Amino acid sequence: MRILVAEDEQNLNRLISEKLKKEHYSVDSCFNGRQALDYFAGAEYDAVVLDIMMPEMDGLEVLRRLRDKGDRTPVLLLTARDGVEDRVNGLDIGADDYMVKPFSFEELLARIRVMLRRSTNQVRNTISVGDLTIDCAARTACRGGKAISLSGKEFDILEYLMRNQGMVLSRDKIEQHIWNYDYEGGSNVVDVYIRYLRKKIDDGWEQKLIHTIRGAGYVLRADV
Repeated sequence: MRILVAEDEQNLNRLISEKLKKEHYSVDSCFNGRQALDYFAGAEYDAVVLDIMMPEMDGLEVLRRLRDKGDRTPVLLLTARDGVEDRVNGLDIGADDYMVKPFSFEELLARIRVMLRRSTNQVRNTISVGDLTIDCAARTACRGGKAISLSGKEFDILEYLMRNQGMVLSRDKIEQHIWNYDYEGGSNVVDVYIRYLRKKIDDGWEQKLIHTIRGAGYVLRADV
């Protein structure tokens, strides 16, 4: 899952980004509202941590412009003010959640997990397709009750496929949601990881879950 952190306090921005990366999220970061809109123009994100008080353009204006364009990316607002007005305005504009500084990083991570579940209509941290189940919090996978050992990126791609089960995802869309702007890999990286996943997920099973849609991309589904 790819997350944008827009926070002008550089130390806090760095700390949030590091915490998210340790939780295996792909993270981009910026320090003002105009940069945030530029990042959105060039990539797709699964969630955004957005500070309200930022230079050049505040977080509420960034949020307003995103929602006016029909962008439904989950947004968690950060505010240094413990008043009601900012929070009410943010929620009315279309924020999904908010936190008041200072805050617990563990709570921030939990709230991000909740936003991601809501965005894909999941009510818990486990996702199942057929007899394949993953636990997004524990980052474990099993099929038919048998544990599957996955690398970090293998799990990230599998989680993204399962959160969008039944939807055909292009190679570009998968790459955009799994890697950040710092990535400098090969053009066939998605195909390589899909091959790895097929060996671990589908080899030895009559029912195949990962399917190639010629000219379009990949889809994960339990065909009858």
